[in-house]
Amino acid sequence: MIVKLAVSFFCSLIITYLVGRVLVPALRRVKAGQSIKEDGPVWHMSKQGTPTMGGLMFICAIAIVCLSVGIEEIANGSYGHLFVLLLAMLYGAIGFFDDYEKLKKKQNTGLTAKQKFLLQLACAIAFIYLLRLFGYLKPNLYVPFINITIPLPEIVYFVFAAFVMVGCVNAVNITDGVDGLAAGVSVPVAACYTAVSYIWGYTELGIFAAALTGGLVGFLIFNFHPAKVFMGDTGSLFLGGVICAMAFALDMPLILVTLGIVYIIETLSDIIQVAYFKLTHGKRVFKMAPLHHHFEMCGWSEKKLFIVFTGVSAIFAVISFIGVLDRYGL
Repeated sequence: MIVKLAVSFFCSLIITYLVGRVLVPALRRVKAGQSIKEDGPVWHMSKQGTPTMGGLMFICAIAIVCLSVGIEEIANGSYGHLFVLLLAMLYGAIGFFDDYEKLKKKQNTGLTAKQKFLLQLACAIAFIYLLRLFGYLKPNLYVPFINITIPLPEIVYFVFAAFVMVGCVNAVNITDGVDGLAAGVSVPVAACYTAVSYIWGYTELGIFAAALTGGLVGFLIFNFHPAKVFMGDTGSLFLGGVICAMAFALDMPLILVTLGIVYIIETLSDIIQVAYFKLTHGKRVFKMAPLHHHFEMCGWSEKKLFIVFTGVSAIFAVISFIGVLDRYGL
């Protein structure tokens, strides 16, 4: 299994890099440039026109690896990685249409919030049903660290799962606001999933997680500051779909509380800012939300943000890994 994981990682990294060498110039030629929000940091306006939809490079790589390195698992009737890929591709498609609408309108608004929510909710429900149908998931909530399982009524679990997935996807999307940030924070998350898949013997999910890790590392070659390309909603919604889908496919959704700590803090900072602004009629808790913009306003460089946020993610990835070791007596 370890060989397959290594092959998945390196193949995905190389394919992402090769696709990126072709994709980035192609996006420039068709003028697929990002529109920057006017209410964001003023220095971000210099990024106006940087190609977006760069997430296509790691999406292609992950799909190729899953369907090639994971072919033996498919033949043996293990479809977990295909279900995760399918959900992520659907979320990526939502993001693609959102990016396309932004480019067509030449502004930073695409699909409406309601349209995105309903589409994401439908995808989440379909995914949970598939996992339930093929035995990857039970309506029982595993609690990491204290190693207990809480049985829930089926309908309650479905509602919980659907809203956790939609929330997780959008939390990852919010984190994608600084060069390399979403990809950097997600590398330790993907590595944790790879390690958990390995120790629990989920080869097909390990192949996917290793491919995700390699794809994100390859993408950072183009996305690290100063970014030559942004992943766009195409990449961030795909990535968000993967992060939550893997948690459910491994039947440990509550691990997202620690494993996704950076996404959660970023989202909470946005919610707190908006709520406090409305309640106090104009006052703010943060200089700017989400949190990475607050630190930018405090003078942090994008490289420092990348290092600190990725470091925090890595620490909590290790904590999360330790928190599930007792599940199968390991």
